[in-house]
Amino acid sequence: MRKPLYLLSVLAICSFMLYIIGCTNQGSSEKKEEGTAEKKEMSSDELIKRGNYLMITSGCHDCHSPKKFGPHGEMALDSSRLLSGHPSEQPTPPLNVSSLQPGQWMTMTGDLTAFVGPWGLSYTANLTPDSASGIGAWTETQFINTIRNGKHLGDGRPIMPPMPWEFIGQMNDDDLKAIYAFLRSTPPIKNVVHAPLSRDEVKAMAGGK
Repeated sequence: MRKPLYLLSVLAICSFMLYIIGCTNQGSSEKKEEGTAEKKEMSSDELIKRGNYLMITSGCHDCHSPKKFGPHGEMALDSSRLLSGHPSEQPTPPLNVSSLQPGQWMTMTGDLTAFVGPWGLSYTANLTPDSASGIGAWTETQFINTIRNGKHLGDGRPIMPPMPWEFIGQMNDDDLKAIYAFLRSTPPIKNVVHAPLSRDEVKAMAGGK
């Protein structure tokens, strides 16, 4: 009598173990399928749409798109110059050199595309795909390295404030690739933006004050 009971117990334990193993394998398969779905590559249109969303929510237009102001101070983006940076033909207004001193008010142009601060004078870059004055000749790798390293073209001059490259550079590669794809899809605007100026250069422009 004991032998049949023993055999039944062994069979029950084995059946239970097989059930547990089967459930575990099924769960692993489901996780693999979910992971595969998550890594599905986006289409070109989806990538551009994603890049546009990231540009808007990251505030890129705040500096890189010239602004227009209404009679009551209401602000709007200049739709004819979106993401084209500081207008090269715009005359430089009188410089406030006190802005070069830490702790003082920072100065900016009326369209919010050029800034004077303790670092000197910086102009927002042309991010449109114009090959001569924008990023049209940049590779995807150069764009990503620029954001990651805070260097022009990834290994050139430093990118100056107020560009928050330290934070944007924490985006993953997929997000930066999406931004690059979106920028490449925008209308090219020819606008050769001036290189940034040092503190001494700003003082010289202001008449050596």
